[in-house]
Amino acid sequence: MCEFRWNTWNVEHIAEHGVESRHAEFVVNHPERGFPRREGKHKFRVWGQDMNGRYVQVIYIFDPPEVVYVIHARPLTDAEKRHLRKRRE
Repeated sequence: MCEFRWNTWNVEHIAEHGVESRHAEFVVNHPERGFPRREGKHKFRVWGQDMNGRYVQVIYIFDPPEVVYVIHARPLTDAEKRHLRKRRE
């Protein structure tokens, strides 16, 4: 289980996309096979299902080291969900 750092900015930012912090944490801690993936030098992207079965993408950095700081989260698009399901087959 990862340690997370939350503040007003990142909680409100992911809420704009309909994601709560507990759902983002669940996805980071229970990623789909093949995730997380490095996005650039310091960012990581993870796809997975939250505790309600909704597919979510979470992008995060480590700040400070060993602590997850979520910078973006949103539901997966229908095309992304199809791609993920196809990878499982």
